[in-house]
Amino acid sequence: MSKFKSVYICQNCEYETSKWVGQCPNCGEWNTMVETAFSKTSTASSRNSVGFGRSSSAKLRSTMQAQLTQLSQISLEKTKRLSSSLKEFDRVLGGGFVPGHVVLLAGDPGIGKSTLLTQISSRMKNSKVLYVCGEESAAQIRIRSERMGYSGDNLFMLPENNVDLICQVMESRSGSSDPRRNSQNTQDEIALAVIDSIQTLYSDDLTGMAGSVGQVRGSTQKLTDTAKKTGMPVILVGHVTKEGTVAGPKVLEHIVDTVLYLEGDSQHMFRVLKTTKNRFGPISEVGIFEMQEEGMREVDNPSQLFLSQRMGAAVGSCVTVVMEGFRPILFEIQALTMLSKFGNPRRTASGFSVNRLQVLLAIIEKSLGINLSSYDVYLNVAGGLKVNEYAADLAVCLAVISSVKNKPLPSNAAAFGECGLLGEIRRVSYQQKREKEAEKLGYTKVISPENAKTLGQALPIVFSGKI
Repeated sequence: MSKFKSVYICQNCEYETSKWVGQCPNCGEWNTMVETAFSKTSTASSRNSVGFGRSSSAKLRSTMQAQLTQLSQISLEKTKRLSSSLKEFDRVLGGGFVPGHVVLLAGDPGIGKSTLLTQISSRMKNSKVLYVCGEESAAQIRIRSERMGYSGDNLFMLPENNVDLICQVMESRSGSSDPRRNSQNTQDEIALAVIDSIQTLYSDDLTGMAGSVGQVRGSTQKLTDTAKKTGMPVILVGHVTKEGTVAGPKVLEHIVDTVLYLEGDSQHMFRVLKTTKNRFGPISEVGIFEMQEEGMREVDNPSQLFLSQRMGAAVGSCVTVVMEGFRPILFEIQALTMLSKFGNPRRTASGFSVNRLQVLLAIIEKSLGINLSSYDVYLNVAGGLKVNEYAADLAVCLAVISSVKNKPLPSNAAAFGECGLLGEIRRVSYQQKREKEAEKLGYTKVISPENAKTLGQALPIVFSGKI
């Protein structure tokens, strides 16, 4: 009878220890050690079977033959991209799915990942989609599709958690499973596979429960190998931790071709699809959606949508231009200052870094001599999206000054630029592109590093009279 051994494995870096510890000695993460039981006999045999033993390694070397191929001889005829029929989603991918493309889609619970994937399936009417529902039942997905007005004729459900069976279905329904098949016998081919989610899959060849480090990494590797073998694109839905990163080992992001994050505020209906890795396209493109009852609606002109409810020339309001990838987007920065009733003034920001706000307030006090120590400062990025770019510094400073001095900025004014610690306004990327986008939407008075070198030079441009 085989003996079982219990070890503790870090769910972040796969470090093993015989005793439980609160902090992983390898990666430093807290409360990531999970007890895992495995068989000593099965572990030893599995290691030998994959080539860790000397005898099997020598046998492998004797049967393997390396093949060299010139890069110029590789044909690109079979690398035609498959469109998802969602322009914003294709923009992030770099033009669509590449054959064998493995995409990892992550996001907070309830952010709209399953809704987005169901909508992609509904748009790909002429292609068959395989949907592996590991978390939801087929009836739950049917309810969602009915709400979206989608009949689901091209969507094939597979309620299965065994990754080996899933790979068998993918190989049997792919066009490359049988080279003798012609175009007339490809009516049942699956064009896209959706795995919802990777944390629910397991394999009998691997130790640990579903969702453990070994199972997640091994299942992802098997699905990736099947995707490359069959040429079928695969979308993996991944859970995220409370820090906002993909749950599981970091190697999971190295295995896949593209890593996408669906972000947004639960209090607003806007969703931003960003990429942090893409082997087949740029990593700086973003897609913007609006969550509605019938699904995700693509936002073609996000600047106009975010500024649609702006009050115009209001005190404490300034429009800025930030770059989301290669796309300039206009946001409204709102600032509210109140005399503090307590000893320590409050600094609160929504959609903007509080630490950066503290730095900008110190720059205003030092370079302009405006006393802010007795004011509570509240900052908000209208629309519910987050702005992490330093190009919004100038707009934040002007909005705060406008609120303190009770003087509105002109309704046709927009500002962008990074503020240095000495009060200078520093250049940012894509300045001409930002200016053209602002002028296209009617903001003819643009304050930028081109016409204002310091923060003091920017004030006379936007405020009439002395400040």
